[in-house]
Amino acid sequence: MVMERIRVMLVEDDPFWREHISADLADEADVAVAGVASTKEEAVEIAARVDLDVILMDINLTGNNLDGLDAAEEILRQEKNNSVKVIMLTSITESEVIMKSFRLGAMNYINKSSYQDILHAIREAHSGRASIHPDAARAMRSEVQLMELSPTEREVFELRKSGLSKREISERLHKSTNTIKTQLRSIKNKLTNFKMD
Repeated sequence: MVMERIRVMLVEDDPFWREHISADLADEADVAVAGVASTKEEAVEIAARVDLDVILMDINLTGNNLDGLDAAEEILRQEKNNSVKVIMLTSITESEVIMKSFRLGAMNYINKSSYQDILHAIREAHSGRASIHPDAARAMRSEVQLMELSPTEREVFELRKSGLSKREISERLHKSTNTIKTQLRSIKNKLTNFKMD
């Protein structure tokens, strides 16, 4: 009996990663490299004509454009690809980018520093039971916590996180220092791991 192989497309602009990842995938008996692309356009074009199971998608394909996210969105919109699983592969750790990836339909999100987990993630995604990789889980947990904050508190939180003092925040937002102190206290109550000072 011939084993069904998982048809994977790798979308990666860096030649080093493209070469190493595709070589590693090709070594696996249950994986077939069905396509390799280095640009958004190539990825969308290959996905339109090749049957795929899983796509490993780099987020930044040209400069800092996050065009891998656009490529994933376009591919998943194609009717023939509505069961394709997308795994974001990146060195970006910003929680906004991670959350956007999942909103666009990504099944998982792996940092390139966790290279050794890629195969496991591909097999899990293919079987439809992908556990979210720790690289993404941390950011998602903090993002879920931040959803507790009101828009105003979120603004104060981001300014505080960027290193501004209470006085600087009050000047920036044209509010009294006491108001900012109250908001920071409220934020601290909502976020257990937020340091106010």
